[in-house]
Amino acid sequence: MTFDDSHMDMLADLLSETAKAEIMPRFRRLEKSSIKRKTSRADLVTEGDVAAERMISKVLRQRYPGAMIVGEEAVSENAALLGGLADADLAFVIDPIDGTFNFASGLPLFCVMLAVTMKGETVAGIIHDPVGGDWVLAARGGGSFVRDAAGDLTPTRVADPVPVSEMTGALSWQFLAEPDRSRVAANYTRCLAPMNYRCVAHEYRLLAQGHADFGCYTSLMPWDHLAGTLIHAEAGGHVAKLDGTPYRAGDASEGRILAAPDFDSWRELRRMLWDI
Repeated sequence: MTFDDSHMDMLADLLSETAKAEIMPRFRRLEKSSIKRKTSRADLVTEGDVAAERMISKVLRQRYPGAMIVGEEAVSENAALLGGLADADLAFVIDPIDGTFNFASGLPLFCVMLAVTMKGETVAGIIHDPVGGDWVLAARGGGSFVRDAAGDLTPTRVADPVPVSEMTGALSWQFLAEPDRSRVAANYTRCLAPMNYRCVAHEYRLLAQGHADFGCYTSLMPWDHLAGTLIHAEAGGHVAKLDGTPYRAGDASEGRILAAPDFDSWRELRRMLWDI
């Protein structure tokens, strides 16, 4: 199976239909009882996350019987559901609301993310902004595009390389232990300016459109990164784990992802941030 325009259009529309049905009606209308902590004050789940994931999963099972469905909220209840993702013939990985903290706070910076994998390779990625009403999407080998509400596509391209001292970018240290946490945070000040939207989906969108230079992330959960790393690569960027290997479905262990405009920028950022 190849994910041609008809598949991509259907999946993109599924994300927007889900947002209209289950996410936006709850935005700025959530009761406190519908917001719960998972692992920390910054790691939340709402009834919107659960309802959106349920709707997307139901439609995918109907359209693609036999495919593996991996949703963030389902995995948070049963981590064993991640098993087999790296080898699945066809899998869909769902982040029903990326930026749940923002969503729960009434801040309009959140997205719906979907990645499609085959035998561990990401073959399609879609990031939908329910507030802006558009998508950034990519199919492997086909480039990266912004899709507007009318269905028109505009190619995206990462930023041109510049010296690290002129770069803006995101660096997540939430999951870092000392001494790495303090060391990397100090190194981060050597860039021009930080970027942190508490929504990795929006950060990947900015990177793919050349509005920011790099992103470095320290948690490898597939719903956070499979779609975005493909989109970044298809927009002409270089993205890899810090050991230089590609990020793939099934890489949920400890590690770091670095996305940059090109390989030389990636290598210099790795040296500057991580002293590697």
